[in-house]
Amino acid sequence: MRSRQAGLGVAAVMVFLLLLALGSWARAQNPVLYWGTSGWQVSRVQQRLASWGYYDGPIDGVFGNETARAVRSFQWRNGLVVDGIVGPKTWAALGFPSAPAAPVSRGYVSDRDAVILLARLITGEAADEPFEGKVAVGAVVLNRVRSASFPHTVAGVIFQPGAFESVSNGQIWRDLTTEAIRAAELAFSGWDPTGGALFFWNPAKPVSPWIWTRRILTQIGRHIFAV
Repeated sequence: MRSRQAGLGVAAVMVFLLLLALGSWARAQNPVLYWGTSGWQVSRVQQRLASWGYYDGPIDGVFGNETARAVRSFQWRNGLVVDGIVGPKTWAALGFPSAPAAPVSRGYVSDRDAVILLARLITGEAADEPFEGKVAVGAVVLNRVRSASFPHTVAGVIFQPGAFESVSNGQIWRDLTTEAIRAAELAFSGWDPTGGALFFWNPAKPVSPWIWTRRILTQIGRHIFAV
């Protein structure tokens, strides 16, 4: 009898820890956002508001005045409390899972946030590419971060206006895959199948003639990689 009670106690603890972990994951995905916060979650809100015609500013991950005005306009039109804060009800109205009430830190993106954001870009740009091609796309982003010609953060590179098609068309917010996350982790660990590329493109799609002036390094899957 005591053994059975002990087993039930262990099971209850495990369920509690699982619920706690799920709550932490949800907070990381959809934190409360307000003026002055920043990160990829802000970019996600900006992208959705822009696609629905509420926001025409830069998708830069910074919750400034333009983003606050767009949030208030969205809230007013959808019968929400107009406070300019993206809380649980506003997250839900935007079409994302309900968000709990933990704020993101101001101006700080953790390494794990950067990995997940890079994995999202990989999913959007290279979902149908071989695994090496996924890592290669991630490596291009990190090569740009290290280059003096590009922004010096992962978010800055990814959300640089016109840099990536998946940001423009919203494919960056597709469901993540474990393969994309693993590819992002390997890119961060230093694997660069491209040999230092700063650009990639699919020659089967319309591209700017300028891109063909770049020095080609290699082709992986359907993407050409160049500097």
